[in-house]
Amino acid sequence: MADFGVDAEAGELGFAPDRLARIDRYFRPYVDDGRLPGWLITVSRAGHVVHLSTYGLRDLTSGRPVEVDTLWRWYSMTKPVTSVAAMMLYEEGALQLTDPVERFIPSFADLRVFTGGSDLRPVTEPAARPMTVWNLLTHTSGLTYGFMRAHPVDAMLRARGFEWGQPSGYTLADSCDAWAEIPLLFQPGAEWNYSLSTDVLGRVVEVASGQSLDAFFRTRIFEPLGMTETGFHVSEEGADRLASLYTPAARGGLAPSGSMGQALTARPSYLSGGGGLMGPAADYHRLMEMLRGRGAAGGVRLLGSRTVDHMTRNQLPGGADLESFGRRLFSETPFDGTGFGLGFSVVTDPVALRGLASKGEYGWGGAASTAFWVDPAEDITVSFFTQLLPSSTYPIRPYLRGLVRQALVD
Repeated sequence: MADFGVDAEAGELGFAPDRLARIDRYFRPYVDDGRLPGWLITVSRAGHVVHLSTYGLRDLTSGRPVEVDTLWRWYSMTKPVTSVAAMMLYEEGALQLTDPVERFIPSFADLRVFTGGSDLRPVTEPAARPMTVWNLLTHTSGLTYGFMRAHPVDAMLRARGFEWGQPSGYTLADSCDAWAEIPLLFQPGAEWNYSLSTDVLGRVVEVASGQSLDAFFRTRIFEPLGMTETGFHVSEEGADRLASLYTPAARGGLAPSGSMGQALTARPSYLSGGGGLMGPAADYHRLMEMLRGRGAAGGVRLLGSRTVDHMTRNQLPGGADLESFGRRLFSETPFDGTGFGLGFSVVTDPVALRGLASKGEYGWGGAASTAFWVDPAEDITVSFFTQLLPSSTYPIRPYLRGLVRQALVD
């Protein structure tokens, strides 16, 4: 990790150094007053890191500080990795975006859709069309999350043991078969809803490739890009570098998150393509650089340039944004002026977004308040790492976006 740091003068790449310094000045009080344990921020342009800062602690009990090599739970920032994997297989002809999911997961052949009733007495109808790989990539599958707590189907998931995790001992294949027995929120393709779609996509990757998800990630993505410390668990020797996970305490400050914060030092039975990875900021930077490079970084190409261009276009019907096509529940992005591509949110209208942004900027966030984005128009990548559940606790992301943008002066 010694090679990861600022490697260019900010002024030479269009940033005012004094304005970049505002980022740290703004976020330090989040730690000082107990809202966050600590954080790490990166800002890069044209492939060069112009700002990398850390502040606070990765563990409040021991007093260990956030360092450049701190390991973070990525949660839903895992989703772009799974989406990249699926599109690599698409490029190789192993799958088509129009393929029914049942081609890879037979239990998805006879899906039903919730039309009324309750979680205990649901009224359903058959799915009018198959769920496709494209539906999984765009979160238009009709699936949901148990933690949403907004619909009877969410309650049905929780009753089966699927809220923030899965029943003990379940594999990804087991989980997919269980989800197929639960009705969908809506007909596939009819709406957008943040969901377990990318976890199901991870199973599609396994079946289409003939490899376990961790093996595919390691051999096809992580090793080629040099993401040497990313995985579904950490090593015994790396466990003390993993930042502790916190939630807001009832009377202010922070409380340990409990079982979700335990350091996984052995391969889990369930490999979550929707939220299971952990690793250092340097590794995620390499992933962002591959995306910024339209599929290539460091002399390694994972995807064709046109594939990345397609993934990062708004795919919602008629160019709709999430406000008009999505269920306004939980998401890792604003709904106004934001569409969705194949694994990423995509800014469609910066004015409607009500914030400084570029049309075509894409990215995502994670449940522990992490975030990243890539801006092709400005040739910028940005990442923010901390460990606070849930990500909706504080509006970190819009402030970060504005603070990075105001520092551009070229």
